[in-house]
Amino acid sequence: MKKLRVALIYNAYTDSKPDEKADTGSLHYLRQMIRGIARGLRRLRHEVVVMPLAGDLSVLQRKLNRLGPDIVFNQYDDVVHGALYEMRVAAFIRMLGYPMTGSPALGLGLSRYKYMSLSLLKGAGLPIPPSTTLIERLSDIDELKWSFPLIVHAAQEHAGIGLDRGSVVQTKKALKEKSREILRTYKQPALVQHFLKGREFNVGLIGGRTVRVLPLAEVDYSRLPRAIPPIMSYAAKWVETSVEYRRTEIICPARVDATLTALIGKTAVKAFRAVGGWGYGRVDVRLDESGQPIILEVNCNPCLDSGMGLARSAEQAGIEYPQLLQAIIKAAFEGPPYDMHLPIFNLGNSGRVRGR
Repeated sequence: MKKLRVALIYNAYTDSKPDEKADTGSLHYLRQMIRGIARGLRRLRHEVVVMPLAGDLSVLQRKLNRLGPDIVFNQYDDVVHGALYEMRVAAFIRMLGYPMTGSPALGLGLSRYKYMSLSLLKGAGLPIPPSTTLIERLSDIDELKWSFPLIVHAAQEHAGIGLDRGSVVQTKKALKEKSREILRTYKQPALVQHFLKGREFNVGLIGGRTVRVLPLAEVDYSRLPRAIPPIMSYAAKWVETSVEYRRTEIICPARVDATLTALIGKTAVKAFRAVGGWGYGRVDVRLDESGQPIILEVNCNPCLDSGMGLARSAEQAGIEYPQLLQAIIKAAFEGPPYDMHLPIFNLGNSGRVRGR
């Protein structure tokens, strides 16, 4: 691929609260990841300009117009609960006419509207957890019959936000308490599902027209104390000092037979495509009581940190970090399909837009 001028954007918004030192989901660690991505792109001989974005899209527009990038490497991720700005930023970039890495706005939005995306997957004939229900008022709970155990999520969050030791409930009283907490704390509905006790896998995907399934990663909860539910909570993902973080292990490649590996991969690709995913993503899957893969979540904007998550799975496939970033850029120029190149904003004096 020829040398490109790349605008690398990320969410630099802060609420002025100091970062917790042990929280690897903080802005400090995000900036470390962005620097790592920039280094990887520069190793590919691309010209990279890092653009922090703190919410003012008009500033982003002016910066992009001055730079005239060949592509926008989109690492904008919401930090405000339920804000859903990441889909708006993606739409804005495409309205400006710039090619953009990763999934389009619709895919990013569906990644966050969990009930909507799960309903779409169910309608497409794909397996989702039983009893998937949206709770918008506590009175909704009394109108339905429940089969426990259940897991209660914040319906529009990601990265484990809202998931903790009280998220798996065994009684109607506990279900109400956790749902009330989500409604009040996150100002959004609660998503309730049957809690699956089987093995859990992260399925990394890369590619545009052709999607490649990376080696599976299994989340191993076997070292957790019995009092802590085996879930990928916020603490398990990000808080290095927590029991959840220290005793939850990721095994990559997962030890899975070929038949199950193929079934999990096929299910994940169908789910990714169904929500409009493109370029790269991750699908989280858990086995049900009969050993069949059930889709927990489709993440169209997973972490791209070197040595972690998607990059770790790519390494197991023999794909070094810079080559992973190159594959993501290549996919951006391939599509997504039917994405009309129709910028609707004036892009300054040049009167033209770089890219495909």
